[in-house]
Amino acid sequence: MKEYKRVLTIAGSDSGGGAGIQADIKTISACGCYAMSAITSITIQNTLGVIDVMPVPEHIVAAQIDAVVGDIGVDAVKIGMLNSSNIILSIQKTLKKYQIKNIILDPVMVSTSGHQLIEDSAINTLKNHLLLDARIITPNIPEAEVLLGKSIESQSQLPMFAKELSQGKVSVLLKAGHLHDNTLIDIFYNAETNETIELPSPRVNSNNTHGTGCTLSSAVASFIARGFALNEAVKMAKDYISGAILAGSEYSIGNGHGPVCHFYQWWK
Repeated sequence: MKEYKRVLTIAGSDSGGGAGIQADIKTISACGCYAMSAITSITIQNTLGVIDVMPVPEHIVAAQIDAVVGDIGVDAVKIGMLNSSNIILSIQKTLKKYQIKNIILDPVMVSTSGHQLIEDSAINTLKNHLLLDARIITPNIPEAEVLLGKSIESQSQLPMFAKELSQGKVSVLLKAGHLHDNTLIDIFYNAETNETIELPSPRVNSNNTHGTGCTLSSAVASFIARGFALNEAVKMAKDYISGAILAGSEYSIGNGHGPVCHFYQWWK
């Protein structure tokens, strides 16, 4: 019998379908893996923004993880929206039971529309606990600034700050989308080989960029689950999100920030 490559996403639900759990499941499926989920919060949102957030109790989140990993198993875990210290510590404790090595952490803090998605007190918990258990983290510029406690002003600073975020242990994919250059150059610092890789792509003029961070981190998790080395997995994920943004720019949906086109390779 064939076996699936299995990816668990631990994140918040997006009722609008463009980000969070919904974007993760679409991405994992499009990238050739079997998607499972543990929902950490329920958000009320659409293309115009986040209206409200209801956290899921930590014991329910932990039970979701136990249920799927204990039965189905997992090849990689993607972690997204975590809004409190209690949920962060509960997830860390639960994952440690299974000695999972391939953890991809997207340190989600603020939505595209500017809604804060994490309690201030949880930021240090994320930084000092769960982040250190990850194999890769995928911060954007504002998230990296919070984690570093420093401002990032230019593209030239990204390699230095990616290495600083690593703390000598965690590989870092630092995304350049919040800079204003015509060519975006994401930086991947591979802590396992001490390599720094540039991942350039042209800026796409699109209003449909909701969920890009969720999508990229889920793609990285999927390619790692499929057995690709870190550098190759990150490059493939970058190619996937670039194609999804470009294809999504041709669609119109909702009245605000629409999603990328997750199935652009299949919808002809």
